[in-house]
Amino acid sequence: MAPAHDVTGEWMADDSRTAVIVEDDADIRELLKTVLGQAGFTTLAAATGHEGVELVRRTDPVVTTLDVSLPDIDGFEVCRRIRSVSDTYVVMLTARTDEIDTLMGLDAGADDYQTKPFRPRELRARIEALLRRPRRAPADAPGLSAAAADPVLLGADGLLLDVPRRVVTVDGSPVHLTRSEYELLAALVEAFGRVVSRNELVRVLWGEEYDAGTYVTDADRRSVEVHVANLRRKIGDDPARPRWIRTVRGVGYRFEAVG
Repeated sequence: MAPAHDVTGEWMADDSRTAVIVEDDADIRELLKTVLGQAGFTTLAAATGHEGVELVRRTDPVVTTLDVSLPDIDGFEVCRRIRSVSDTYVVMLTARTDEIDTLMGLDAGADDYQTKPFRPRELRARIEALLRRPRRAPADAPGLSAAAADPVLLGADGLLLDVPRRVVTVDGSPVHLTRSEYELLAALVEAFGRVVSRNELVRVLWGEEYDAGTYVTDADRRSVEVHVANLRRKIGDDPARPRWIRTVRGVGYRFEAVG
């Protein structure tokens, strides 16, 4: 498979609507260029995982679409490498439908996981929803004002969210969460003691501040469950004996000091 022609030696992106496409199938690559181009993105493409990581590293795009099955390294490893160099929004695309693949994709740091064949309008809608979420700002980001650097702490029983920095600690130790995991945890903490439905949490991931009437599918709700499972594992919260997040069967989740 020949490399995608968009990979250039010295190109540097300064467009806030730049998207990188990592896809070895030429037809799907061209379709993604069209879909993202119609959404207002300047697109760059790579046909292998190594090329994709390097392209993301050099250009720091706002969005990256990533195929799972690549000719050199699989998309899960590509996602992990991307996460070490960029906070781009990652949407993984795959023909695999097994639940474990979804779990692995989200655990590797993907923000969303779509199966092929995908519907262009749905893909565009999901990407626009991702863009409504803030990109993570590190605590020492240049230009952060003294007021913004002041901690605003939320949480209970050893779990704290430093809101301006978007940093989570458990018993004083920092915990690395993906953007999606952080947004779900923040929504639960802010609703302390109240049950938050899976549908509400889906809309948190979509960036909707209120119910806009968008149809929520079983796959959307399952995505929330996967994110919450990963979140619990990272903060050390056993669902059988929860310390913070209690499952309310058939409804959603509630954050409280359970232990």
